[in-house]
Amino acid sequence: MKGLILAAGKGTRLYPMTRMICKPLLPVYDKPLIYYPLSILLQAGITDIMVIIPEGEEETFSKLLGDGSAWGAHISYAVQKVPRGIADAFLVAEDFIKGDSVCLVLGDNIFYDESRDYLFLKKGRELTEGALVFGYYVEDPRPFGVVEFDADGNALSIEEKPRFPKSNYIIPGLYFYDSDVLDIARNLKPSARGELEITDVNLEYLRRGSLKVAPLDNDFVWLDAGTAESLLEAGNRIREVQTRTGRYVACPEEIACEQGLITVEQVHSLGDELSKTLYGQYLQCMPVKKDQQ
Repeated sequence: MKGLILAAGKGTRLYPMTRMICKPLLPVYDKPLIYYPLSILLQAGITDIMVIIPEGEEETFSKLLGDGSAWGAHISYAVQKVPRGIADAFLVAEDFIKGDSVCLVLGDNIFYDESRDYLFLKKGRELTEGALVFGYYVEDPRPFGVVEFDADGNALSIEEKPRFPKSNYIIPGLYFYDSDVLDIARNLKPSARGELEITDVNLEYLRRGSLKVAPLDNDFVWLDAGTAESLLEAGNRIREVQTRTGRYVACPEEIACEQGLITVEQVHSLGDELSKTLYGQYLQCMPVKKDQQ
């Protein structure tokens, strides 16, 4: 399975902050925003990753993430020259996907499972046919894409910003698709706002009867850091979780180690490079498990 991070948005809702810096590079408490979607892919066991970036930002992203080898992964980059919507990510990454299944995560979405078992990702990682989206419960779903589904997780309807929602479950920016997604994306028509909509991709899977929905439990945290208010809220939330639990959220070095992609010694070495920061000291103090001694 391939992993895509869509990080090409201009971030106009965050102006003037994003006039000089790409939104996914903004800090959320103690790490760049893009670390959060990257960590979700690593947590899912996906190590072949493409980051879709704006034109002119190749060097900036490469300097931050490199080729992914520090985390036992492979990271490549593709430029979306013109913002054409979320579903355009599949067309930009067409040669990269090459008929594989794919997980797409939005570059400004933050996902965290308080239980730290991330079982919801296993459902997506095991996908062989159709598509899987997630249902996140909110009190007022009207500003979002709303999904209705039955007790077996079969999607029944999807509506964008409905006046009278059929459920309280919205679809966050994390999607798993089989290889048919490329053909679907190629045949999409631009919406009224001139974009290829991810909702239209999901509606096509719904039409085929192959769209599944996995509701997320109460331990799950989803944050969309797309505005100044939500960016601040996200930073405060991450700080609170890390202070309370003593465990870092979206630490790719730690996740890579837990996934067996790198060793504890490599984590300690990466921490040495950042030893003047709390982040680096956290890496330096990562314990060696008995089976690694």
